[in-house]
Amino acid sequence: MLTTSYLVRRRFLSLAGAALATTAVPRVVSAQTYPSRPITLIVPSAAGGPSDTLTRILTERMRSSLGQPIIIENQGTAGGSIAVGRVARAAPDGYTISIGQFGNYVLNGAIYPLSYDLLKDFESVALLASNPQVIVSKNAMPAQDLQGLISWLKQNPDKAAQGTAGAGSPAHIAGAYLQSMTGTRFQFVPYRGAAPAMQDLVAGQIDLMLDQASNAIPHIRAGRIRAYAVTSKSRLEAAPEIPTVDEAGLPGFYVSVWHGLWAPKGTPKDIIAKLNAAVVEALADDNVRRRLAELGQEIPPRDQQTAEALTVFQKSEAEKWWPIIKAANIKVE
Repeated sequence: MLTTSYLVRRRFLSLAGAALATTAVPRVVSAQTYPSRPITLIVPSAAGGPSDTLTRILTERMRSSLGQPIIIENQGTAGGSIAVGRVARAAPDGYTISIGQFGNYVLNGAIYPLSYDLLKDFESVALLASNPQVIVSKNAMPAQDLQGLISWLKQNPDKAAQGTAGAGSPAHIAGAYLQSMTGTRFQFVPYRGAAPAMQDLVAGQIDLMLDQASNAIPHIRAGRIRAYAVTSKSRLEAAPEIPTVDEAGLPGFYVSVWHGLWAPKGTPKDIIAKLNAAVVEALADDNVRRRLAELGQEIPPRDQQTAEALTVFQKSEAEKWWPIIKAANIKVE
């Protein structure tokens, strides 16, 4: 026969077990809620450059949407290919993601012997913004307009030095494209990002750059460098005084540096959706839009801010630029 004390003890243990089970459920649910801790955002370029500037403007707004800190890590070595590799190898849990430009996620595929596939080893999150380049030089350059610059380069082959954000970067590819279109020759000087290259241009250590408008405009406005043309069909809202390449005498020389957000392959769709929603909210914010417009950044239409749109666009850009790079025999030295 069971004693009263035994029955009481068993009843107590039963109630205690039920209480523990009840309190355990919320902890499990909470652990599965994304994001529940800080997110690391890899930027495959140097701090202070155009990609870094865009990242910091967006993440200020994204933090409030996601409710967690976003830790930015810059690594521009080898055209950002090493940094992008970190994302490819990261756990697909949404806590290591990357903002990059089309050099990191398109051009590098034709230039570097990568250990990952740019089109297959990542999950697209969102297309962010695009930025045409501006053809600029140091103030001491004798040429006063684009035709004069091209003429000077032809008369002084191999004497000028163009700064780039590294071998195979958009600036390097655009410079090679400029040479092929104009029959000019000049040297390429690789840096570990656009920011240090621009510092040397301002100091007169190099002669010219083809740089993103967002990086060049502040220096143009301050009179530290000279602008010749913007590489797009229309003038920049942020700097309408700069003529287009069509107006300046180099029709069809269009180069735009666009940015996107990616996560490791296999990241759950609901996490991708949360990250995309945070981007969409940021791009709709009036303050963010104003700051990006001041830098010449063009925000895509709402229907192009989806993960699917970025996947399609990235593939089309690879199909466009990879043959051009290979035909020009551009390789990492």
